[in-house]
Amino acid sequence: MVQVPEIPRGIPPRRPGDRGRRISDRHVRRARGKRERYPRHGDDAPSPRRGLRTRLISRALPQLSRGARVDGDRYAVRHTVTATLPSALVLAAGLGTRLRPLTFCRAKAAVPVAGTPLIRRHLARLAAQGVRDIVVNLHHRPDTIAALVGDGATLGCRVRYSWEPVLLGSAGGPRHALTLLDNQFFLVNGDTLCDVDLAALLGAHLARRARVTLVVTSNPDPQRYGGIISDANGWVTGFTRAGDARDAAHFVGVQIVDASVFEPLPDGVPTASIGGLYDTLLAKPEQVAAHNVDGRFHDIGTPADYLDTTRAVDAAEGQPSVSFGLRSVAHPSAQLERSVLWDDVTIEAGCVVTDSIITDGVRLVEGTTLNRQAVVLAPASLEEATALPGAIRIGELLAVPI
Repeated sequence: MVQVPEIPRGIPPRRPGDRGRRISDRHVRRARGKRERYPRHGDDAPSPRRGLRTRLISRALPQLSRGARVDGDRYAVRHTVTATLPSALVLAAGLGTRLRPLTFCRAKAAVPVAGTPLIRRHLARLAAQGVRDIVVNLHHRPDTIAALVGDGATLGCRVRYSWEPVLLGSAGGPRHALTLLDNQFFLVNGDTLCDVDLAALLGAHLARRARVTLVVTSNPDPQRYGGIISDANGWVTGFTRAGDARDAAHFVGVQIVDASVFEPLPDGVPTASIGGLYDTLLAKPEQVAAHNVDGRFHDIGTPADYLDTTRAVDAAEGQPSVSFGLRSVAHPSAQLERSVLWDDVTIEAGCVVTDSIITDGVRLVEGTTLNRQAVVLAPASLEEATALPGAIRIGELLAVPI
């Protein structure tokens, strides 16, 4: 492993004298042993027990950057762990372009939802269902994720990282991380939340002898979301784009896949799954299956989606309608409604903040009024930031309509 300046502390570099073949530039080395194989049908899946090279594990919590801090036991969770399931890859490398300006501050998976960072929600849910080994891929603002997660010990799992110097996409990312994953593994999008029974998903995948099984639900908005078309037996026959009039289910961002699907891809080459690799699989019958669920689904694609999701989770978990991050304070005379305050936020006297998102380190001066605004510290790349529709520079702050 070659040391990369952007990699956060806690993702150890390859040391001189390490043995083993390096798969690709700036990537983890191949584990020499065979991956544990789960049965294709019938027998119960055994617990994977593979030898792990300790230098591939983030042992120390990385240096914390502003807006991605863990104070004491703030994010600690209690776990009731069931039988061990296959490993998982959480896709968290994306730029989060649609979520700007929020992703000028943090990676998309690091944003707080009802007081808990999204990435920690994903990992806690995976661990609670028995997923012990988890890989998180990183590219944009990797420090904001690694600082919240570390080696995963506080979440009841072991977390390792797959660094992508170049974004590799929804299929290229898994290909790059294969050496850290089992022969079957869960693949989870880092920007959605959905309740999925992973043991049931694994069972359905093995029983069908599918190569990919996608978790789907009814499409909440076909004009906005593409969909998945399947036959009467649940085999996927095609994919639709947003606005397609055909009856198609909605992919919720959780799947289980066979590693062999990605192995033929060249490592380090950006590749898509839906709209690329998976479309190729459909040339043969019974390769990709659909697994229907009725669980709650939340998207965090845009600032408006993020605000809606935070409100829904706040309500479901009995949280107040205004979320306060770590060390955030508001003057008693300030009026706050249905808003989210990240870490180190200060709201001075007489401010009125409604349906807004105030991100890390922002100070609203006395008498500021905001309605449906996302406010961030102005990023270094002002040209890119001010190009956002309706963006206004206010001193050291940037405000963008939601």
